[in-house]
Amino acid sequence: MKKQGIREFNHKLLNLVENIGLLVIGVATVFSMGNEVLNMIRAMQVTLSDLLLLFLYLEVLAMVGLYYHSGKLPVRLPLYIAMVALARYLILDVKTMDDWRMLAVTGSILILTLAVFLIRLGHVRFPYPGDDSSDPKQAERSGE
Repeated sequence: MKKQGIREFNHKLLNLVENIGLLVIGVATVFSMGNEVLNMIRAMQVTLSDLLLLFLYLEVLAMVGLYYHSGKLPVRLPLYIAMVALARYLILDVKTMDDWRMLAVTGSILILTLAVFLIRLGHVRFPYPGDDSSDPKQAERSGE
């Protein structure tokens, strides 16, 4: 009986810390996003790099929202964020990169792309019991 009470308390405490962490990440992301928009307004210029950075912020917010809503974090989302971050890095520094660094960054994007493909293929072919996100109709409704 006492063990159950301790477990329940630990679970609630962990849930609270998790929700506070999600809130901090969400607020920090919105703050950073607003700061970036203000910088674009001050400069009166929007570059591809700015747009990709805003896209990264949106992906982080989507990841926080999905985790808060479902309690699950698909491994694909951080991989998508990493791909966009590497693409942004490539776009920003393409003029100063040597050939090997450029090849390494593009190779990294390719590896991440293959990882997403394999994860998705494995999820569709071998779905988890009780997980209906591999169902195309369910994925359509959830925005995957």
